[in-house]
Amino acid sequence: MASIQNILRRTMEKLTHPEFRNFKYHLKDEGKISWGKLEESDRYDTVDHIVQAYTVKGSDSVVLKILKMMNLIQHATDMEKELVKYVPDNRKEQRVSGEVDQEGRQRKGTNKSGTLCSVHKQEVQLFCQDDGELICNKCQTSEKHKNHNFKPISTLTLKSQIIDTETKIKKEFEKLHQFLRDEEAARIAVLREEEDQKSQVMKKKIEKIRRDISSLSGTIRAIEEKMGADDITFLQNYKSTMERAQCTLQDPERVSGALINVAKHLGNLKFRVWEKMEEIVQYTPVILDPNTATPKLILSEDLTSVSYSRKRQQLPDNPERFDKFCCVLGSEGFKSGTHCWDVEVGDSIWWDVGVMTESLQRKEDFASKSASKSGKWYVWYKDGNYKAHPPPKPITFLPVKQKLQRIRVQLDWDRGEVSFFDPDNNTQLHTLSHTFTERVFPYFNGVPLRILPVKASVTVEQH
Repeated sequence: MASIQNILRRTMEKLTHPEFRNFKYHLKDEGKISWGKLEESDRYDTVDHIVQAYTVKGSDSVVLKILKMMNLIQHATDMEKELVKYVPDNRKEQRVSGEVDQEGRQRKGTNKSGTLCSVHKQEVQLFCQDDGELICNKCQTSEKHKNHNFKPISTLTLKSQIIDTETKIKKEFEKLHQFLRDEEAARIAVLREEEDQKSQVMKKKIEKIRRDISSLSGTIRAIEEKMGADDITFLQNYKSTMERAQCTLQDPERVSGALINVAKHLGNLKFRVWEKMEEIVQYTPVILDPNTATPKLILSEDLTSVSYSRKRQQLPDNPERFDKFCCVLGSEGFKSGTHCWDVEVGDSIWWDVGVMTESLQRKEDFASKSASKSGKWYVWYKDGNYKAHPPPKPITFLPVKQKLQRIRVQLDWDRGEVSFFDPDNNTQLHTLSHTFTERVFPYFNGVPLRILPVKASVTVEQH
């Protein structure tokens, strides 16, 4: 029994942070474990919750079901291989039946969904919600799946994207909320500090007035006592009594600045907070589009950098996506104007950076297919050499003396120019010319690469 729990834990450890978060959302939807338990639970705690809710015997089934629902077929396959070593023989047959035939897939190759139905050897396109299996269209009409509920794989992928994106939106807004809470607390603290300072001043003034009143009251009592004496005694002490009766107290002075400086605390408050947000807010001129990224690329959460994944990710084979090399496009295309962005290439051993038309081929060996036609303008680095290439025109070798750490791309769509600079010494490397007729997108190929943020500022226009 403990071995199955260890398998579940190892499976959880293979999930990336976003995948693990999505897994917990799907687990909550199964209905047996509340989100209150799952929200802050780590991978080991989540396995414990699953075992408690579904028992050890049923826990592996629900995990496999969710992995397949998320289209994490490789994780499901790896887990099944481990489970076969521990489950009784009668369960082995049930588990093998209807699951992915890994050897058959290796012999026949993969398709758009990444796997074939083990029964009919056709592309799996549906997920059976009742059995927790990926099936083909023929399986849907079979007796085994009669009257079952099905969902297209594409809708499951969409749901996973929605959950992942929603989680990241909430995370980013929580950062903003925390900033505002901290800023509110800081400004209230300044207000309280001013209150303490001015309260101390007023307290000292009030104490002085009380002392003066006490002194005056003592004088009045003494005079009243002497006035109550007989006439001879009163007249004998008249001079000293009159001297004591002379009041030297001044009227209490009016204290300037005793009130709270309300204007300082409330004046342009939203604007001042907005100004301070410059410290935590970055603006990046180009944001990467994850729907175009090759499955072996890992994009950062803020979609500004890429790294390499040794394992090909299970991603939809949508028309926008590259399926070779390490390519990704910017999320926004340009059809007019001037645009500029800096790319940190660092110690990357090879890379391409430039722009690419929206219509250019992205599938299979697109590099060789596009080499003979226009549609991509870029600078290329490999083996210590820098080259500019505007297919179908010939390559131009660039005389770069020192290895670039950053490269600036400047697109002037209206003038038909793509220029490349070394921003560290403000040197122009090369300019490619072309009369653009369609939208072009920032193009990146290589790892690791990062698009650098630019300084954002809040300015006030004076009339």
